[in-house]
Amino acid sequence: MREAALAVFGRGGASRALCETRLDSPLSDGFELDAQPSEQPANWILSRRVFLVALSIVYAIAFVSLWVQLDGLIGSSGISPAEDYLSAVREQAGPDAFWQLPTLFWFSSSDAVLHAACAAGVVAAVLSMFGVAPVFQLALMWLLYLSFVVVAEPFFSYQWDTLLLETGLVACLCAPTRRAGLNQAPPRAGIWALRWLLFRLVFTSGVVKLASGDPTWRNLTALEFHYWTQPLPHAISYFAYQLPNAVQRLSTLGALVVECVAPLLIFVPGRPRTIAAGAIAALMIAIGLTGNYGFFNLSTLALCVVLLDDSKLRRFLPLPPASPAAKVRRFARTAVCVLLALHAGIGTIRMLDRIGLRLPWPGAVRTALAAVAPLRSANSYGLFAVMTTDRNEIEVEGSRDGENWSPYTFRWKPGPLDRAPGFAEPHMPRLDWQMWFAALGDCRSNPWFVRFLERLLSGSRPVAGLLEHDPFEQEPPRYVRSTVYRYRFAPLGQAGLWWQREPLGAYCPVLTLDSDRLRAVERAPQ
Repeated sequence: MREAALAVFGRGGASRALCETRLDSPLSDGFELDAQPSEQPANWILSRRVFLVALSIVYAIAFVSLWVQLDGLIGSSGISPAEDYLSAVREQAGPDAFWQLPTLFWFSSSDAVLHAACAAGVVAAVLSMFGVAPVFQLALMWLLYLSFVVVAEPFFSYQWDTLLLETGLVACLCAPTRRAGLNQAPPRAGIWALRWLLFRLVFTSGVVKLASGDPTWRNLTALEFHYWTQPLPHAISYFAYQLPNAVQRLSTLGALVVECVAPLLIFVPGRPRTIAAGAIAALMIAIGLTGNYGFFNLSTLALCVVLLDDSKLRRFLPLPPASPAAKVRRFARTAVCVLLALHAGIGTIRMLDRIGLRLPWPGAVRTALAAVAPLRSANSYGLFAVMTTDRNEIEVEGSRDGENWSPYTFRWKPGPLDRAPGFAEPHMPRLDWQMWFAALGDCRSNPWFVRFLERLLSGSRPVAGLLEHDPFEQEPPRYVRSTVYRYRFAPLGQAGLWWQREPLGAYCPVLTLDSDRLRAVERAPQ
């Protein structure tokens, strides 16, 4: 393990005395021109390295997770082909389309190019893990991921996608250009920008719960519903739901305290900041252990690293020797600070808007906010402001004769009543997640769902590949129908059942393909 850690975090001939020397000089911005190694503020050298490695791992997970779903989601035979989406936006928006959707796929969005972009993202993430031109790899990962996010709606309209983009952009501004720079003090402005991002993420999530007026948060009953109404529960969620109500209310209170109080300690040096890191990390781990949230919790854990100085981390990881700070032109130093300040300002305005403090900013400010919005890298946050207290699920069935119907089985979302909810993390199953949101409305408000049904009728293998079981592998069905059920966890020990359900009615009319055109039928002929 030590050899593996040395390979990632660097070898050096520094003596143990150098590694254990306490540096009392104030944390600098990392751009001193003539400082000697012994004068370097090494307090955050290892912290930055661990953060960049962690962030690179998250990016690798995100690209691999997308890669295995790519064809079925946005490929040429997928639910929402990227090429069709870009063509439609170009027709509607004209020249403005290129800024509204800042993506590399304007040049080409063929299946081969989409796969190549995923592969490039994974390679860049691996190179970044080992410190190869960090800033360039991070910039490439950010650009590639942004390119996917803007063409893959609604499957990429989640806060963890924008969080990954925003974290990646800020990381670019505090990462060195060469591997050797990883042993130099990071820019102080960059460290504080990452801390401010973590503050906005966690604090806003707590405030919006209280400001929403939702009674389940105010009377501390939110977790009595959360475990079974969240988008993709797993087996541990089932057992967490069985805990006594007193435990659920105490857990709800603990979550609110962490989200509303712990972020304030980020700005208090020393032990309070370490406590904030531990509390937020514990909350993220608890969320990850009781639900499938892909790589969201890992992204937040990576941000927690910048709250810990090297004296905390070097107990577990080797500390590379400090190097003289790079000679950086004053213009470059100033540009980085200005960009970080602008980013922090935009993020602050969006946070204030999110929590209801919409101040009368000058029109020019609002115009600037709208101008940079397509980059999706300075965002507002706030998860589960209103707790869902019911769970609706859509069952999709197909038939060749209109009389005998066979259900399609999804990999991760609830379906068969006797199937245990599965563990998907850190994978993010986009279709299963989107089905949860679709069940909150109807098929008219979810046109992507109608396209999904059309792909099943046409026998699209990439789309069927997103499912666990396709009962029509040899020949596609002639009809498809969708029914809404209300689901709830079954009582503990009820004859091997994990779920119980009751029908609520049709979600969409029965659909069929007539001369390659989708048509609704009142009732399938028998």
